[in-house]
Amino acid sequence: MSESRTSRVLIVGGGITGGVLALALAQRGVEVVLVDLRDTLRGVGHGITLQGNALKAFRAVGIYDRLAERAYPFDKLRLRGADGTLLAEIATPPMGGPGLPGTMGAVRGDIADILAEEVVAAGVDVRLGTTLTRFEDAGDAVTVTLSDGTTETVDLLVGADGIRSKVRGMMGIETEPRPVGMGIWRTVAKRPAQMDCSEMYYGGPKFKAGYTPISDDLCYAFLLEENLDRSYVGEGARGKELKERGRGYGGTWGEVRDSLADDALVNYQWIEAICVDEPWYRGRVIIVGDAAHACPPLIAQGAAMCAEDAVVLAEMLTDGDKIDDVLPAFWQRRFPRVKMVLDNSLKLAEWEIHPGVDPDENPGRLMGETLGALVAPA
Repeated sequence: MSESRTSRVLIVGGGITGGVLALALAQRGVEVVLVDLRDTLRGVGHGITLQGNALKAFRAVGIYDRLAERAYPFDKLRLRGADGTLLAEIATPPMGGPGLPGTMGAVRGDIADILAEEVVAAGVDVRLGTTLTRFEDAGDAVTVTLSDGTTETVDLLVGADGIRSKVRGMMGIETEPRPVGMGIWRTVAKRPAQMDCSEMYYGGPKFKAGYTPISDDLCYAFLLEENLDRSYVGEGARGKELKERGRGYGGTWGEVRDSLADDALVNYQWIEAICVDEPWYRGRVIIVGDAAHACPPLIAQGAAMCAEDAVVLAEMLTDGDKIDDVLPAFWQRRFPRVKMVLDNSLKLAEWEIHPGVDPDENPGRLMGETLGALVAPA
């Protein structure tokens, strides 16, 4: 194993972070083993709002054009009162640079499907139904024992296994995710013709309602409220329940709500956050993406921070520097940016949970400042 060049990497987790990282490394000539406990990397699920910096990362690994064929681009965000009255319109800054929309709504499953196909086409060794059971870091290489009994020796082990990361705990990092104090209902519905960007509705009976157009025909609608009993967590035919809980909002959101079938597929989850504020690496093992930092979806930057991690790490690992120098440099480069996004997302959550307490409360300003700061390259 070469000290100066990354030739073989094992990634745990095939979501957005792991998929983009595997693809980026393979495109740069690195041999990649990608393991995931699921029986498929293909996706299901609700919509997602992607800011320009996420789109820039997707373009860097060559999947942007395929995603754009199915998605819905726009360049602004509107804040409305509960009755639909316009409060503010915020232009989305060009976080992805020229040639990319400021924002794009997409079906989350489409990203997973495209990544699943592209990582295989790039020659990544994908092993499903598999995870790691232990690893030994010899200093210049890591030997990983997998759940199927096989072992792999690699230059670097990457935990891209999400907010409940197994790798994080095995590294000895004790930071755990914590509930933010709000839960989110999500569903996919027909897109009303007048819906041309993400909009959020404030001041109603819940914390917030909103939607994002995700294709020519569909939108992703959500409702944020307090943490309900854990028995609510999950997905099912709960359209009638969402319609009842979403009463009190008018405008286009009310139209979307009323269009839902009683048995529409709806997902409810507690929103959790984590920020590992110590180095994300131990020797030749590192965690990235939601395993290291997961924020509430209030600025729509979760996927972007994950995809940026992946592209930046792949670039740094293949530019000729020693891995042992790359990992601290990567952490120092990424931590301030993800911490800013996380802190501002948590502040927005606090304002929504306890409105009127903070004299500086101004969601539109804080969102605009955060997105403006993210115009700087990752």
